[in-house]
Amino acid sequence: MPEYEKATRPEDITRLFVERSNAGDAAGVAALYEEGAVMAYPPGEFTVGREAIRALWEKVLSNRPRFEPERPLPTLISGDIALTSTPPKDGAGARAQVVRRQPDGSWLRLLDQPEFAPPAR
Repeated sequence: MPEYEKATRPEDITRLFVERSNAGDAAGVAALYEEGAVMAYPPGEFTVGREAIRALWEKVLSNRPRFEPERPLPTLISGDIALTSTPPKDGAGARAQVVRRQPDGSWLRLLDQPEFAPPAR
């Protein structure tokens, strides 16, 4: 695997995700996840493990989507675990990730909920 920039803060992961996705780098996106990470995507399904996440992003990125940075909400950190989140620019729900500090001090995603639908009224 190529050497990728590491997230030195939990918030770095969102920026790195946008950069790598816009470059069409599915392996680079997958490198932001722990080996056993769980992603709640596609909607209603789970994608489990870094390799499965890479394969999913290869399909998604083959359509050449363009991602824009989203302003993060305040990060909650407790020891080696953090909760990061962003409100999508389109106002549709939210995104949230649980990230974990790695032995080298960098951060990787453990749980990723990229789309929350707004609650029904």
